[in-house]
Amino acid sequence: MKTRAIVINQYGGADQLTEETVELPELGEKQVLVKIHATSVNPIDWKLREGYLSQMMPWEFPIILGWDAAGEIVETGSKVTDWQVGDRVFARPETTRFGTYADYAIVDDHLLATKPENISFEEAAAVPLAGLTAYQALFTHGHLKAGEKVLIHAGAGGVGMYAIQLAKNIGAEVITTASEKNREFLEELGADQVIDYRSTDFSEVLSGIDLVFDTMGGEIQEKSFRVLKPETGRLISIVGEPNLDLAKKYNILLAKSIWLNPNGQQLQEMADWLEAGKIKSIVGETFPLTAEGVKAAHELSETHHARGKIVLKNA
Repeated sequence: MKTRAIVINQYGGADQLTEETVELPELGEKQVLVKIHATSVNPIDWKLREGYLSQMMPWEFPIILGWDAAGEIVETGSKVTDWQVGDRVFARPETTRFGTYADYAIVDDHLLATKPENISFEEAAAVPLAGLTAYQALFTHGHLKAGEKVLIHAGAGGVGMYAIQLAKNIGAEVITTASEKNREFLEELGADQVIDYRSTDFSEVLSGIDLVFDTMGGEIQEKSFRVLKPETGRLISIVGEPNLDLAKKYNILLAKSIWLNPNGQQLQEMADWLEAGKIKSIVGETFPLTAEGVKAAHELSETHHARGKIVLKNA
């Protein structure tokens, strides 16, 4: 099957993004074909576009970027039993060179979740990669429990805003770093304390933190060891391998870097919370799913100052 897609044919800047027709692989027996209504932009998209991940993902060109899907099933594989044509779904598909910046995308059936009726395709598309990253950092790896204190860096970012809500939803005390202009927004999402990173060094005012969710790396990550509880404190990073010498120095229980594992069951749990109004999806900016639209969306994402998720809407 052929699909219109926004692709790259070599690594480089946003000007490498072009629109062309791509031949998709044959649909597997446990896969579905989704007509994409919306997808979203994540930092991995432009990092891959620039070539930073070329060794980890040595793919042939053309590469269709994008790893968030929200749309409607238009075809099912021969052994798909739980889903049917017409189902409205969202997913974080497997990481392949056939991404979701396209009219159609192939998704393994076990990675699908039902799109809640009370949210739009754009809101659904904002969730999978960022939401699952937050879920797995906090719960799968960070073992966050009710009553514990969690520090979430960059709370206004795509991952941070879901992390705040998920942590609050299970009864944790949530502290986040952000700019002062985002204080009210983050308090509305459930943050108990918002530290303005421009005027306050978090490592000088915090202590006794059970879990740090590091989305920044570098000096921020290193300072984070100081605020953790000795013996039981944990640090989970999504941006770089933590310094194990510092972990030892501060007697930290766990310090590790994680990589997202697509998971339909966890996404369905988040879908249920979205439907119940326990968490919400925040779309910051929407661009059309065209070469020009994707270029503009990437350029905004690269500033690191977008609030909420950047979504691409398919006409």
